[in-house]
Amino acid sequence: MKGILFIISGPSGVGKGTVIRALKAKYPQFVFPISHTTRAIRPGEKDGETYHFISAERFKSEIDKGNFLEWAQVHQKDYYGTLKKPIMDALEAGKIVIREVDVQGFHSIRKVVPKENLTTIFLKAESPEKLLERIAKRGKLPQEEIDRRMESAKREMADADLFDYQVWSLEDQIPKCVADVEKIIADQAAKAGLTIASKADLKV
Repeated sequence: MKGILFIISGPSGVGKGTVIRALKAKYPQFVFPISHTTRAIRPGEKDGETYHFISAERFKSEIDKGNFLEWAQVHQKDYYGTLKKPIMDALEAGKIVIREVDVQGFHSIRKVVPKENLTTIFLKAESPEKLLERIAKRGKLPQEEIDRRMESAKREMADADLFDYQVWSLEDQIPKCVADVEKIIADQAAKAGLTIASKADLKV
C-alpha cells in the first residue's frame, strides 16, 4: 500500500470534529471515510454526512461479517465503527485518508494497518474541567451521560503517549491546532513521496 491513514483521536469535546471539518474544507483530494453508528441522530445532522446511522442489529451483523476495520462501544452505550474496504482501497490507490476515531478504535486499527501506512495524532485539552465546559456548550446532556464521557476521557488521556504525535487543542487556539495537524500531515506525506495540495493550490 502507498497511501497513509491519519488517525485523529482524543477525548470527547476536544475538537476532533472541528479539525476534521477544517481539513475537509481545505483538502478536497483527501479521503474522509464516514463511520457507522447506532447513536441517535442529533438536530442538524444528516444521515450519510457526519455518520451513517444504523440499528444495533445491523451493526452487529456487520461485526459478524468482519466488515469493520475497527469498532467500539463508546461511553458504555452506542456503537461506532469504520468499514474496512473503503479505507484499504484508498490506501492501495496512494491516497491520504483522514479518520476520526476514539482511543478504542486506535488500538484496533494499529493491529491491522501496517505502521508505514499509519500516522496517529492525539488531541489534548488543557484539563478535564475544560473538556466538561466544552461538552456542556453542545447542549443539555443528562448528568449520567456527562459522567460517562468524563470517565471515558480519563481513560483515553492515559493512552496519549501511545500515539505518534500529541497536539494541543486549546479552546481559544483552534486555528493553531489545525495548523499543527496540517504540518504533521504534510511532513509525513513528503516522507512517503505523496503530493498534497490545498483547495487554493488546485485553483492556481
